[in-house]
Amino acid sequence: MTGWIAISLGDVTGIGPEVALKALAEEAETDDIRYLLIGDSDYTAALYEQLGLRFQLQPFSEFGAGGRIFLHNPLREPLPAGLKAGSPAAARAALAWLTDGAQRCLSQEMDALVTAPLNKHAVLRSGQPFIGQTEFLSELAGTSQTAMMLLGQDDRGRWLRVALATTHVPIKLLAAQVSGDKIQLAIELAAGACRDLGLPRSRIAVCGLNPHAGEGGEFGDEEITIIEPAVKAARQKGIDVVGPLAADALFYYAYRGDYDAVVAMYHDQGLAPLKMVAFDTGVNWTLGLPFVRTSPDHGTAYDIAGQGKANPSSMRAAIRLAKQLAQRRAKNSISR
Repeated sequence: MTGWIAISLGDVTGIGPEVALKALAEEAETDDIRYLLIGDSDYTAALYEQLGLRFQLQPFSEFGAGGRIFLHNPLREPLPAGLKAGSPAAARAALAWLTDGAQRCLSQEMDALVTAPLNKHAVLRSGQPFIGQTEFLSELAGTSQTAMMLLGQDDRGRWLRVALATTHVPIKLLAAQVSGDKIQLAIELAAGACRDLGLPRSRIAVCGLNPHAGEGGEFGDEEITIIEPAVKAARQKGIDVVGPLAADALFYYAYRGDYDAVVAMYHDQGLAPLKMVAFDTGVNWTLGLPFVRTSPDHGTAYDIAGQGKANPSSMRAAIRLAKQLAQRRAKNSISR
């Protein structure tokens, strides 16, 4: 496969640039992809030297230039040296790089976007409204029909794939935020994700919201009034889906392979088991965007930034998934 993958380097005071460079040093040896790193030139070049990397990293000038791995900063001014963790300047720059990568995908200059982590609190402190990268990219793309999927495998190749009906919602507001439309969208996108991955089936299981999936209405009626109708509506569209099922047992059956993906009602319901299985290799995939977007399933880890300790496994898995999805999209486009 040939093509272009953009990697926005995230918050430079976190571990994003480090894991991106480390992952690329390993993954670029396995392909013929061209990579565009979007970030600060001075910070990235200094980190490249600090890590002792040997791949050729060159400034981006034009698409026809020779080489495979390029660095580009869309901002006019470089970041000042010595920024502290969570710096507003670093947060604003990270959003600018994220925006540049997304716009390049929307204009079809890039085949996929991999996003290194930024910090929500740092972005908010910089004076910009922000919920998360998923929501930010959805707004840029002009769509609300997206969902977050986290996926990863253990050391024996057993996968969990979890799509979320809601994302960053306080627990006290959760019941009011769970809706049939959101659940049905997550089911449909999860089934489509299984097809995009080339899985032989797309069997989806849906979690209940309440303990024991509501116990027939004893612990809440959301399963009866909201979740079950959404599951039935998706089934009527031909999707192989079951639920609502008690979440405490469901993830065991998904882990052993009975289901190809799970739709969880809220963030921690789905991500706690996923991170137990694939803490170092989990990937965040935004379903429903008009372009491929993946990211590592971890944050900025300010406490270890700049120490060379960061594990690039999740970033490498995100790059690998982005390549896989971009390749399948290209093949499907040719076949049509």
